[in-house]
Amino acid sequence: VQLQAYGGGLVQAGGSLRLSCAASGRTSSNYAMGWFRQAPGKEREFVAGISVNGRSTGYADSVKGRFTITRDNAKNTVYLQTSSLKPEDTAVYYCAARTAIFIGHYYSTGYTSWGQGTQVTVSS
Repeated sequence: VQLQAYGGGLVQAGGSLRLSCAASGRTSSNYAMGWFRQAPGKEREFVAGISVNGRSTGYADSVKGRFTITRDNAKNTVYLQTSSLKPEDTAVYYCAARTAIFIGHYYSTGYTSWGQGTQVTVSS
């Protein structure tokens, strides 16, 4: 599956952005999806994950209550709605896909397909 992330940009602290990830190739509805981010000088970290059927989601503690992951399998698209953004949210955001053992589980590891990333910059 090929992934294309977009929707990043420059936003002031407290603002919001909606990131999108369009999937093509193999049917993305068979994959669990996730968002990760990597800030300069830091390792890539898990941000949010969603199950194949969209009924289960999970978040990093640092974004819980501020970010929401959703998916539209009919459009082969996954979204990350961000709000109350902080300067420490500045990073390149990547969407990712992996095969799922259980369609009702989200995953924070084991991703095998990655998009090219979209830059999110939050100014103070």
